[in-house]
Amino acid sequence: MKDFVDDHVALWSQEVPDFDARVEGIAVRLQVLTRYLDRHRDAVLAEYGLQWWEFKTLHMLRRGGTPYRATPGQLAKQLGMSPAALTNRLDALERRGYVARSHDPDDRRKVVATLTAAGRAIWEQGIGEIQKVEQGLVHVLGEGEQEQLERLLRHLVHATET
Repeated sequence: MKDFVDDHVALWSQEVPDFDARVEGIAVRLQVLTRYLDRHRDAVLAEYGLQWWEFKTLHMLRRGGTPYRATPGQLAKQLGMSPAALTNRLDALERRGYVARSHDPDDRRKVVATLTAAGRAIWEQGIGEIQKVEQGLVHVLGEGEQEQLERLLRHLVHATET
């Protein structure tokens, strides 16, 4: 079964000497799938009035487990951003009632950000809808194909970690 990437690969195979058509096909298809998931994720989040950066910040708080809190420094590191930029994010999320900041009960010099009940609820709604999009895409494949794809992608991810 052909897709539009086959046409792209055929064109460049004629234009570039020693062009590795298989690698190009794999790389472009991964990019197409990433864009598809990003577009649909952003559309889901827009329905909840969220932007990706807001959801990602809530996600980092949620993934820490109860009591769903972290210091701004911890969050900044997890999100790969500066503490100053994170402060602006937390300000915005706090204004919306999704995050509360307070002093650490064990060390009053530290501030902690905590996911509020409203923040947790909006995160749960968003993640549920995002999972439906992902499942809709992946379930095009049979169970054995899904397992094979997961193994192959894991192998590629491991290659990026060295």
